[in-house]
Amino acid sequence: MAGELPDNAKLVFGEHVERAAEFVRLLEEHGVERGLIGPREVDKIWDRHVLNSAVIQEVIAPNCRTVDVGSGAGLPGVPLAIARPDLRITLLEPMARRIAWLEEVKERLELDNVTVLRGRAEEGPVRAQLKNCDVVTARAVAPLEKLARWCLPLLKGGGRMVALKGERAQEELDRDGAAVQKAGGANGHVVVVGADVLEVPTTVLIVERQTRRDR
Repeated sequence: MAGELPDNAKLVFGEHVERAAEFVRLLEEHGVERGLIGPREVDKIWDRHVLNSAVIQEVIAPNCRTVDVGSGAGLPGVPLAIARPDLRITLLEPMARRIAWLEEVKERLELDNVTVLRGRAEEGPVRAQLKNCDVVTARAVAPLEKLARWCLPLLKGGGRMVALKGERAQEELDRDGAAVQKAGGANGHVVVVGADVLEVPTTVLIVERQTRRDR
């Protein structure tokens, strides 16, 4: 059952594993009825959603200012915030009902390092508020071409967009590489994380925002 505490969860979350388990319980109880996950996903919450999200901490440096674009159910932002209390994470989401969920999760889990913000990454006021971040994360939000246009403007020069993608991530990078560069991206590459703790590791596509030296 998804509610049981897997051994690999302890490896990923360490002393924060009970907080992660509470997030899983919330998704089990409310995720389907609130349109956050599909009915077939309930038994896969740990591996497919929570651990899959948390392992991206491997590619995020300490104390980063991070924005989770299109946070939805709180993925990957909430597991990342639980695993890494040093990160300051903004959960950015346009839909009111999902904002309500994220606020409830933040309060229930006492995530002092999390801010919930309603809006879209491409909106001027959002860009003004969140500019010069260190890291932007995204999971199942949009194809890379759109994602780069939305996310890269939020980053400081040298900051990183960390997008959770499937096994075709390299194909997507090859297809949209020119568009990524046009949007201000550089050094796009694919990384596999969580290989030592997950049966199916997480594939991450990383793009840096160009610095003046890159242009």
